[in-house]
Amino acid sequence: MYTHLPSYRYNKTIDFLKRVLPPPATILDLGIRNPFSEIMENEGYKVYNTEGEDLDIVPEIVKTFKVDAVTSFEIFEHLLNPYSVLKEINCDKLVTTVPLNLWFAKAYRSKTDMWDRHYHEFEDWQFDWLLEKSGWEIKDQEKWISPVNKIGFRPILRRFTPRYYAIFAEKNKKI
Repeated sequence: MYTHLPSYRYNKTIDFLKRVLPPPATILDLGIRNPFSEIMENEGYKVYNTEGEDLDIVPEIVKTFKVDAVTSFEIFEHLLNPYSVLKEINCDKLVTTVPLNLWFAKAYRSKTDMWDRHYHEFEDWQFDWLLEKSGWEIKDQEKWISPVNKIGFRPILRRFTPRYYAIFAEKNKKI
């Protein structure tokens, strides 16, 4: 168990990843290297990361990696057009998480960091549809909550309302 960082979310994410894509596997993790990249490596995965390219402008960057799977943990909600990246992936497996749209919390937008903004707040059916339209078939999925140690109405709701949606998908051979 990892007890540092956002441990609840990281523990749920690594457990899901290990269940659907057991190590060892070579992964392209969309986004820059981050603490979760190290967690995956400590669990036996070989991890490559993109280098901060704007995936809306250069979605084809994902084609330059020869990997067993692509992972994307809280990335697609930042893109204007995640469809293009999903279409460009040239391996057969995808493991991804996105935050779900919550009726009691608006889409996140940092006023100081242009990269720290959510263009999409997905409902589960919307993300499923995006994956299907871009050529992926969902094989497994899971949702989990995002508890916070704060006082208030929204923190209470976060203990019961799923916030994250994890998907394991494979390329649809029929498309």
